[in-house]
Amino acid sequence: MTRVLVVEDDPQLVRALVINMQARRYGVDAAPDGATALRLAAARQPDVVMLDLGLPDMDGVDVIKALRGWTRVPILVLSARRASDEKVAALDAGADDYITKPFSMDELLARLRAAVRRTEDTPLTDETTLVETDGFTIDLLAKKVVRDGHDVRLTPTEWHLLEILVTSPGRLVTQKHLLQEVWGVSRSNKTNYLRVYMAQLRRKLESDPSHPRYLITEPGMGYRFEG
Repeated sequence: MTRVLVVEDDPQLVRALVINMQARRYGVDAAPDGATALRLAAARQPDVVMLDLGLPDMDGVDVIKALRGWTRVPILVLSARRASDEKVAALDAGADDYITKPFSMDELLARLRAAVRRTEDTPLTDETTLVETDGFTIDLLAKKVVRDGHDVRLTPTEWHLLEILVTSPGRLVTQKHLLQEVWGVSRSNKTNYLRVYMAQLRRKLESDPSHPRYLITEPGMGYRFEG
């Protein structure tokens, strides 16, 4: 199921959006302000974000910038702001599309479908199976890591963690998701597993494990890979 995060403080519009999207089998979460939106985005990992710029606690452009710090999820702006400089500011901040209010539901849903199509998972190809950084190279098909011309020996658990992170570059992967994928558990008291294995991965891959360049911690939320 495609999950959409609606960030909008008009309850009537939120209700209309939720009804229309749920009728088309989308999963929908709603946030009335920017702070709630950022928390939900990290926790729920939406496939698309629909964002109003005029939020009660912060400007929508600042929400876009905050999201773009860790995720490449498509962001569709829904706004009454019509000035071209407002649109340019939102797009420059990282929005993927800009829909001016009032809009038809048919147009909005068509834009949503287009955003989903652009980001649907594609099969691994030769171009996507090799992840190269300045420090090391990862061959996802061969399950092999090379650093400074030498193979890096990884345990199956270390490899599984690394594979999840590098196949979502720049995107926050939550602690809960990693625990479920690697160990089949989601209890928060198991986060020590993650700390131990991430420390081992950094020792094997980072030139300065205490100041990682590639395997980044988002405190209290999870981890991301920066290629």
